[in-house]
Amino acid sequence: MTNPPADTLVHRSVPAPAGRIHLVEQGSGPLVLLVHGFPEGWYSWRHQLPALAAAGFRAVAVDVRGYGRSSRPEAVDAYRMVELVEDAVAVVAALGERSASIVGHDWGASIAATSALLRPDVFHAVALLGVPYSPPGGPRPSDVFAAMGGQEEFYVSYFQQPGRAEAEIEPDVRGWLAGFHAALSGDTMPGPDDPSPYFVGPGGRLRDRFPADRLPAWLGEPELDRLAGEFERTGLSGALNRYRNVDRDWADLAGHRGAPLTQPSLFIGGALDASVSWLADAIAAFPDTLPGLVASHLLDDCGHWVQQERPDRVNRILVDWLTGLAR
Repeated sequence: MTNPPADTLVHRSVPAPAGRIHLVEQGSGPLVLLVHGFPEGWYSWRHQLPALAAAGFRAVAVDVRGYGRSSRPEAVDAYRMVELVEDAVAVVAALGERSASIVGHDWGASIAATSALLRPDVFHAVALLGVPYSPPGGPRPSDVFAAMGGQEEFYVSYFQQPGRAEAEIEPDVRGWLAGFHAALSGDTMPGPDDPSPYFVGPGGRLRDRFPADRLPAWLGEPELDRLAGEFERTGLSGALNRYRNVDRDWADLAGHRGAPLTQPSLFIGGALDASVSWLADAIAAFPDTLPGLVASHLLDDCGHWVQQERPDRVNRILVDWLTGLAR
């Protein structure tokens, strides 16, 4: 397969267990697979694609199954983690490659980590953005989420019931996405004394606690229009089905309980991201769970959307890490 010139952004769809996976690639060289989180798409890597291409890498950002132009299977259990790993493996093969570095953000970080865990023959290095690695195991996830928040409901539990979050989001996709991104961004998130946007009050909605009428500095109206347009076309069920499979994942991966990732690895988080606070013990355990860790970075004044909030800093970190792997 002929690679495109380094300054060209190329869209294509490739066969995968999902049916098809849409991807966008730029550059030539060692393959770097970029996997987005919720509720995003390949476009969340728009700043990284040209930077990685300019540094001599073949950067490929996918639409995960259920998103964008990729296939959207109807069955809820089609979105379990082992299925998403097989999609990632299929993308590498369809691109004519045998192996890749894999980089993920949010749910994409979990997909990247599980891909590296299950298929170390394909994924020789892994970078995790926003969500640190926690080995499989522990209590059943839904039991943990149900116990959080007291009289309030944790957002993951809220997302797990099919149709419930869709009924909140889909009548005003653009407004909901604007509020959700603002709630988790370092420059617009609620203060420590405000009600948490990660919990739903009795009889309430998640969006009741989103910041109103303001966008993060990094998210302009054109970018929001593009993001909203994709979800207005596809709906949110495919994206939300990831949350509806956490217990299936727990069962599927039981045989890997406590397993470390031994490949060269990297972590980048936002210092203001709640995920970093909730999973502080996972970060502290990196010497055991990520023995191949090259570097771990917490970016000051940054929230959840690290590669979009701090694109230049993230690009430098990724390029330095990937270049070091090639030495």
